[in-house]
Amino acid sequence: MPHDGQQEQAERLHKVMARAGVASRRVCEEMIAAGRVTVNGTIARIGDRAGPADRIEVDGAVVIWDTAMVHYLVNKPSGVLSAASDDRGRRCVTDLVPTAERVYPVGRLDAESEGLIIVTNDGELTHRLTHPSWGVDKEYLVHVDGVPARGALAQLRTGIELDDGPTAPAVVSMPQPSVLRIVIHEGRNRQVRRMCDAVGHPVLRLVRTRIGPLTDPALRPGEHRSLTADEVRELHRAARG
Repeated sequence: MPHDGQQEQAERLHKVMARAGVASRRVCEEMIAAGRVTVNGTIARIGDRAGPADRIEVDGAVVIWDTAMVHYLVNKPSGVLSAASDDRGRRCVTDLVPTAERVYPVGRLDAESEGLIIVTNDGELTHRLTHPSWGVDKEYLVHVDGVPARGALAQLRTGIELDDGPTAPAVVSMPQPSVLRIVIHEGRNRQVRRMCDAVGHPVLRLVRTRIGPLTDPALRPGEHRSLTADEVRELHRAARG
């Protein structure tokens, strides 16, 4: 329920949920009646109200309704930094999104690598997607030098000993010679490149194609789009394991 001092800004909960894109007002009321909605950790009831300081969750996924909060999916081209700014004037991924809000990229994607990256000012989602304990999958399509043998693929799948410790098991397939599909849930610096180097097949090109449940093959390099409310909720859900 609204915190003290928030009563004047509070609205009926089902209206707040509808405006955030959860569903229609009627369906939102049905969700509340079914006990699927919590406000500040307490199961909500029909007629409850919520204010800007309240945390609303549906089936455990946070409802984003702060109009100042933005979430973009960007297809980062090679040569663009995964950073909010650069003191040497190099192009950053935040330069690819049109917003007046202070935003930052979620996680690492080195300058030479391409593919999907989230840009947002949502601190909680950023923490959930980048913290190793949550284990959100990231999928990469990797063109390597040479054709890895079965032994190399087995090493990648079971774990590679790197200078900062062993990697967790990865899901690895080879859809065509010299092209690997690798799924990991860790976020170490240049991890996929270092894994491939370790088995003797340096990366020639690396493209991230999926973040948790999020993918968009129609998004071209350099393009961006806003995430839908459903996609933000799915990311929160994936980050909860």
